[in-house]
Amino acid sequence: MLNQVIDHEKLLTPGEVALRFRVDPKTVTRWAKMGKLTSLRTLGGHRRYLESEVTRLLNAH
Repeated sequence: MLNQVIDHEKLLTPGEVALRFRVDPKTVTRWAKMGKLTSLRTLGGHRRYLESEVTRLLNAH
């Protein structure tokens, strides 16, 4: 099921998420480690974030 979601969902890098929230990319990584933001890992081990979740969080604030 997660693969189906990802197939139709834009994934954002920590830098892209940071720009939207106007924070440092390390803050985004910290949020993911704290469970405030869901992160997915690429095959290379890089974090990616679901655009829909980021947008929802932005709209909530």
